[in-house]
Amino acid sequence: DDWRATVEINLFGAYYCAKAAIPHLRTRGAGKIIIVGSGMGHRGSAGYSAYCVSKAGVWMLTQVLAQEVWQDTISVNELIPGPVQTAIDQNVPARADAPFAASSEWSKQPEDVAPLALFLATQPDVGPTAQSFSLMRRA
Repeated sequence: DDWRATVEINLFGAYYCAKAAIPHLRTRGAGKIIIVGSGMGHRGSAGYSAYCVSKAGVWMLTQVLAQEVWQDTISVNELIPGPVQTAIDQNVPARADAPFAASSEWSKQPEDVAPLALFLATQPDVGPTAQSFSLMRRA
């Protein structure tokens, strides 16, 4: 069902991507894993249980993986882009009660997120890990 698919894509997808990358990063001697999270993973929102739970799992995965691989000089951080306009959203009707429907929220294009991803990818090998970096306007 939709609930299961959301968790499998958001949480299991992040896990399996990281799991596949870690051996290569260990061989290299260092590396960065950037996991895409969501502000909704840090606070719940009625009507979005599967998404919120899956992204909360992503945040915990970020923290646990960081602890598991830090001695290999691999950093693991969460990037929270906030609302991003993508092709997948074109067929989803907008909800006035959506958590980020506020006019004050910055609705981004994918290229608006790239500078933060680049920042995380280019930090020193002993740079930040187990952290959440957000482009959200609201706390």
